[in-house]
Amino acid sequence: MAKKGWEPLPKEEVIKAVERKGPCRIPLVNAKWWGEGLREQYGERLQELDRFPDDPVTLWIDMLPIKAMNLSWQVKAGAGHDSNVVIDDWAKLDEFIAKMPDPETDPRMDKLAQQAAAIHAQGRYLLFAWWRLFFERPWSLRGMENLMIDYYESPEMVHKMHDALCNLYIAYLKRAFREIKPDGFWTSDDLGHQTQSMMSPQIFHEQIKPYYDRIGATLKPAKVHWWLHSCGNNTPLLPDLIDAGVTVFHPVQKHTMDEKATVAAFGDKITFLAGIDVQHTLQEKDPAGVREEVRFLIDTFDRPEGGMCIAAGNGIVSGTPFENIEAFLEEALIYGQRHRQQYGKAR
Repeated sequence: MAKKGWEPLPKEEVIKAVERKGPCRIPLVNAKWWGEGLREQYGERLQELDRFPDDPVTLWIDMLPIKAMNLSWQVKAGAGHDSNVVIDDWAKLDEFIAKMPDPETDPRMDKLAQQAAAIHAQGRYLLFAWWRLFFERPWSLRGMENLMIDYYESPEMVHKMHDALCNLYIAYLKRAFREIKPDGFWTSDDLGHQTQSMMSPQIFHEQIKPYYDRIGATLKPAKVHWWLHSCGNNTPLLPDLIDAGVTVFHPVQKHTMDEKATVAAFGDKITFLAGIDVQHTLQEKDPAGVREEVRFLIDTFDRPEGGMCIAAGNGIVSGTPFENIEAFLEEALIYGQRHRQQYGKAR
């Protein structure tokens, strides 16, 4: 007999969680994030997990399809950030900027708008999304080593690049507000590594935060939540991220950030999309250990008013026991709902 599925939350309940207004249960957001090799390992068996919902629906766009830009130089093919450096000489920046896509004539937005209409008709929370913002995107364009030097030797060129990217992003967001009408905006910048932020807080504040501020100032009047994925230790940067207007932070990576200290310092200022550890917990523990970790996350991040969603910390990769994935999703729903009930907020 097939196991009973869970219905996705209506968007009002996701909004309650994000805005700390007492949701009926903790939303699952990007909890079924299938990473490298997982589909190849399990194939159709992953469909068994369709009974667990993704509470929002996400519409993705490739913000800068490099091949379609018809640049006058050849860009090396590659999957990693540093394997296909696009702007290896600052002299190429002007042409790159000139050939960025025009958000107002981009036909991909027409298709997304059609999809969005159906999602809104279902009463679902809608995320408009792209990967890479003001660190990951420049990293992919310049390469990590170049970018880290640029912060010190060519800050004026970094600002020029950031300004052009910011103008592009805002234009896409404004069109999305009109035609897609998202409830949230999802993006990423892996600003941390295992022990600290990738750049000093001073560099972030001077060269990156002004553009975060512009994104936040664009989203706020539209009442669109800002969801930011950033791996690693973001503790030194969280005050700036909150000040810029980030609404939901993901994943509070285990072994890099102290969960309890993070909640104590920032839990009344930002909502957390707490991500279960995919490196060790899901890979190495048994289902009972996975369930224990889910309960720890919920006990730590969920507050009487809400302020928590739950996710995979990153892509769940091959080698992860299927039973552990199932235990994670099931415990997140069952214990998450029970936790809300103890606060007297369930329907």
